[in-house]
Amino acid sequence: MTENLIAAIRRANRIIALSVGFVLTGSVILIIAEILLREAGISLGGAEEISGYVMAGVASWGLSYALTELAHVRIDLIRLRLQERGKAFLDLLAIVTLAAVATIVAVQCWPVLSKTIERGSTANTPLETPLWIPQLVWFSGWLWFALCSCALVILTLVLLMRRNFDTADSLVGARSELELES
Repeated sequence: MTENLIAAIRRANRIIALSVGFVLTGSVILIIAEILLREAGISLGGAEEISGYVMAGVASWGLSYALTELAHVRIDLIRLRLQERGKAFLDLLAIVTLAAVATIVAVQCWPVLSKTIERGSTANTPLETPLWIPQLVWFSGWLWFALCSCALVILTLVLLMRRNFDTADSLVGARSELELES
């Protein structure tokens, strides 16, 4: 059951990562087209604005993929010297802290989006983009990251209570260059 939930979260995040990659590729194509067209004296207009929105969305949605692929940076100097239980404790502390921060950020993103919707704010640019659109993408990415990290806290706790240290390590453990070399 626990492994099925872990696999489902990883699968969802891989699909999200592919989607985000396609959007980012589209943004790059738009920027390249803008550069080439400017050489001919033509401008699409708004490429900078759109690429800024894309970057905010890519960053917030990419966090959950990095989480499930164990790609977030962790300093493992102390962890390397510990036994299995000590490593498990530090891994649990790390995922709880990360989930707390992600949740705080997601909660703090909501008032920004809420005020934008309430005021009907638009970008002060020629596109006059309704700001709720990029902010909704940004907020939902942070919300998904918070939900994923909180789910990993619960799954890690279940695994550690079952004394399934290896699976817990594969879920939230740090990956060290030193461990990868051996």
